[in-house]
Amino acid sequence: MKKFSRVLVANRGEIAVRIFRACKELGIRSVAIYSEEDKKALFRTKADYSYQIGRGKKPVDAYLGIDEIIKLAKAKGVDAIHPGYGFLSENSEFARKCEEAGITFIGPTHEMMDAVGDKIKSKLVAASVGVPTIPGVEEPIHNDEDAIKYAAYCGYPVMLKAAAGGGGRGMRIVREEKDLLPEFHSAQNEARKAFGIDTIFIEKYLESPKHIEVQLLGDHHGNLVHLYERDCSIQRRHQKVVEFTPALCITEEQRQAICNDALKIAKAVNYRSAGTAEFLVDASGQHYFIEMNPRIQVEHTVTEMVTGVDIVQAQILIAQGYKLSDPEINIKSQDDIIPRG
Repeated sequence: MKKFSRVLVANRGEIAVRIFRACKELGIRSVAIYSEEDKKALFRTKADYSYQIGRGKKPVDAYLGIDEIIKLAKAKGVDAIHPGYGFLSENSEFARKCEEAGITFIGPTHEMMDAVGDKIKSKLVAASVGVPTIPGVEEPIHNDEDAIKYAAYCGYPVMLKAAAGGGGRGMRIVREEKDLLPEFHSAQNEARKAFGIDTIFIEKYLESPKHIEVQLLGDHHGNLVHLYERDCSIQRRHQKVVEFTPALCITEEQRQAICNDALKIAKAVNYRSAGTAEFLVDASGQHYFIEMNPRIQVEHTVTEMVTGVDIVQAQILIAQGYKLSDPEINIKSQDDIIPRG
């Protein structure tokens, strides 16, 4: 068991404030980083320490500077880095370099992130444990010729997705071949700017499905639970607008099946920390795994309200080596998760 004294949050805005609060409640000093444009932002005043990064860089690029962030963390005596969501939160290279620098990455290991954070690889993991996935191509699209060939294989309409994406970035629906290449290039550019990785993959697009996601929490000791589901079907431009729980569109039997499949995928890689498995449910009630987010999500507070589990504190405690069953987290088994409200 190791005790953190300082945690750096490699993020900005609301999620940074949320993590600072969790650190304060756990008696841990918090460290903020901020770009030049954010020097008057509220979030940086909520941390115990605050340092500017990315001088001369564009605002987003400042928060993507892996080497500079790690160098600063080492210089300031930081024990651990929490990536929040977006930016470097799903970047396995960042997690690996933190580990190599002797700094704890608050999240899954880089190997786990490689296995499930990439949308293409995560579908292969799901298929290996018998979880249904949407028909598509389980390899990245590298050029125009591949894009045309694989779109024809899947059959229009198709969905283009950034392999390292999240928050609707790098996603495009293509209904006709004439629109494919412009949308493919657009998705690549958006993914490159948002995540520093422009890998795109392609799958069949389901019309008007329900979008259900399952919150997961695992520790270093092989313990893993789900915190039930959220319905995130209300979206605009692939960005979730309203989330709620429980999902009213599924039966109790479907709920258990989806949650159990989420656990199967996470167990296949011995997943630790917080993560979310996402599914689409078609008109017949069949569910399909689409991706896993190996990070905290914007909407984690919905689940916190109905389960009483502080997911961000749990992430930090798990990173220090605590078990889910320890009094600090107090989840002894799946039966201890009882949603209310």
